[in-house]
Amino acid sequence: MSDRDTFWKRLDGINAGMLGCAPDWRLVPMSHYADRDQSALWFITADGTDLVKAVEGGPQQAVHVVSEGGDKLYARMEGTLELSNDKAKLDEIWNAVASSWFEDGKQDEDVRLLKLKLSTAEVWATTGGLGFLYEVAKSKVTGAKPDMGDQYEIAFS
Repeated sequence: MSDRDTFWKRLDGINAGMLGCAPDWRLVPMSHYADRDQSALWFITADGTDLVKAVEGGPQQAVHVVSEGGDKLYARMEGTLELSNDKAKLDEIWNAVASSWFEDGKQDEDVRLLKLKLSTAEVWATTGGLGFLYEVAKSKVTGAKPDMGDQYEIAFS
């Protein structure tokens, strides 16, 4: 399995991370919806949030960071964040969690859809759990550095 395939497969098991964009780069917790076909992440948010205000005038450079020890994936993804009017995508990703934030559901006038078109990702995929303990124990016996998993970068086109 390629690094890119591993990244998308393991990202599917992670529901949230920290998203921020220019100009202030303040990171806030956001649920994301991975879209491998478009090399993008989608976010449902509300009108008036700092993220929406930042991209109202046009796309901005952004970063999304995930840290999921249970899935043993850590990633820093960069790209361009923009507002989207893609009703089909909103229908596709709408769920009970999103609906709990909006009184009138996806028709609520405050619903905003953000798209983060990925340009790069730096990924750490670790073995974790028993694999981690084994590597540490083995390093103590052999003196070799423990294998803590893979670290790689992906460029999206």
